[in-house]
Amino acid sequence: MKQLAILGSTGSIGTQTLDVVREQVAKAKANGLDEAPFGVYALVANRSVDLLVKQAVEFRPEVVCIADESLYDQLRNQLRDALGEHAFGLMKVWAGDDAIADMVTLPSIDVVVASMVGYAGLRPTISAIRAGKTIALANKETLVVAGELICGLAHQYHASILPVDSEHSAIFQSLAGEEKNEIEKILLTCSGGPFRKWTKEQIANATAADALKHPNWDMGAKITIDSASLMNKGFEVIEAKWLFGVDVDQIEVLVHPESIVHSGVQFRDGGVKAQLGAPDMRLPIQYALTYPQRLIADFPRLNLFEVGQLTFEKPDLERFPNLGLAYEAMRRGGTVPCVLNAANEVVNLAFRQGKIGFWQMSEVMAKVMDAMPYIAKPTYEDYVCCDQQTRIMTEGLI
Repeated sequence: MKQLAILGSTGSIGTQTLDVVREQVAKAKANGLDEAPFGVYALVANRSVDLLVKQAVEFRPEVVCIADESLYDQLRNQLRDALGEHAFGLMKVWAGDDAIADMVTLPSIDVVVASMVGYAGLRPTISAIRAGKTIALANKETLVVAGELICGLAHQYHASILPVDSEHSAIFQSLAGEEKNEIEKILLTCSGGPFRKWTKEQIANATAADALKHPNWDMGAKITIDSASLMNKGFEVIEAKWLFGVDVDQIEVLVHPESIVHSGVQFRDGGVKAQLGAPDMRLPIQYALTYPQRLIADFPRLNLFEVGQLTFEKPDLERFPNLGLAYEAMRRGGTVPCVLNAANEVVNLAFRQGKIGFWQMSEVMAKVMDAMPYIAKPTYEDYVCCDQQTRIMTEGLI
């Protein structure tokens, strides 16, 4: 049994990870097995106390942790009421960033599901890598901000990083058995989001409510906005560069509105391998947890007769300049991707709050990328400082 620590258990990826665990536990019981493939050792949430308590009651982890320390007493009281004094006494309840960074190093934990949203996922992922854990990585910002550092640490501490994002999982699956074959190009697919057919004038007047209507995927608010602006795809370009060791110019983005071809690889002989499937995140989550095995699951099956046809388009960088900003940030390197990520987190929230318009997100990020001091070979401390200063500058421009 693999013991899991799920960082961001109340978010979209976290709850779907628990769906996978729940299904495999049920299958194990139905088949008369003594234990399931996974156990939940630790659960971490940011602020969602009610759902975290509900999850803790169902899965009975050893450790429950809330990132927001102001909610610690509330979490303890609700857990005590829900579990009873005896069961509550068997559970460790922690709070704060330091606690999360320490928790992922516990010896009993085998796999850390890194699904916290945004920059907050960087520090605990580094701690887990230093502890030699397997990382099921769903927090793309970790590699966007500090890809070179993360890859170096993973090599140093012999930690495995397995991608959870559907696109990077598809590339990972396409590369199975191809270790000695050179990658010519990575084909990174993109649904196009809710504004794929909107004109520039329509997009200029788009609201957060418009942007949150994703046609294919059910995701959290921040990621859904990033998908609408293609910032999410830009971050995936940077992430793919580090995960698969290719140059950023070897990564081609294809708008694929059906979201059936999740991504693929073109090899030096011109051959292309791709992974297809229904738009369901539970499959790539389970693959990361069970790699290199594939367990039986009841996920939706792909019916190509029902799909009918697959279409592909080039992304329009005039209507979606954020994708171009990501390529530029990666070419410039150093702290520039960190700047882009921090600025995006600020403008994304500002857009959701109605403080700025859709186009202003790109305009502000471009200004901050040009204005922030550049460090070519940043340390972890440099990334922390860069992130903080970028947020201050971005808030000032808004």
